[in-house]
Amino acid sequence: MRHGKKFNKLSRTHAHRRQLLSNMASSLILHKKINTTLAKAKALRVYVEPLLNKAKEDTTHSRRVVFSYLQNKEAVTELFREISQKIAQRPGGYTRILKTGYRVGDNAEMAIIELVDYSLNPGTKGKETKAKSTRRGGKKATAAKTEETVAEAAPATEEPAKAE
Repeated sequence: MRHGKKFNKLSRTHAHRRQLLSNMASSLILHKKINTTLAKAKALRVYVEPLLNKAKEDTTHSRRVVFSYLQNKEAVTELFREISQKIAQRPGGYTRILKTGYRVGDNAEMAIIELVDYSLNPGTKGKETKAKSTRRGGKKATAAKTEETVAEAAPATEEPAKAE
């Protein structure tokens, strides 16, 4: 039963879970985007959004509170210098989770978690655009290319023959 279950324990002890989320939050702040499992991404969102909200107020106390969670000076500096400026007007919802499919080894559902204000393509919401391909489309395209190269090469060989 899940009576009163407030968060996902991720099959880890309290200390291990705390360090896992701390490291993932630091990586998210430094790299603006990380690839992880969906369960960890959802747990990380609950962990990091209050820290981002705390970073809006740049005081010594808020820096110390955030450092107690992150344990990484570079991440805290990046958060208060760069990120807090971008999220100052945003009322909440600082992160975005995008499902990316399933992992090959164990079929775990994978996701990308990113900071909303740092996404590369706001229209596509961080999804990479890829040319649509079909199974049999490659053969036709290569055949058409070879015909073009043969057509281009043939006149080049015929012209010197006519000149002689």
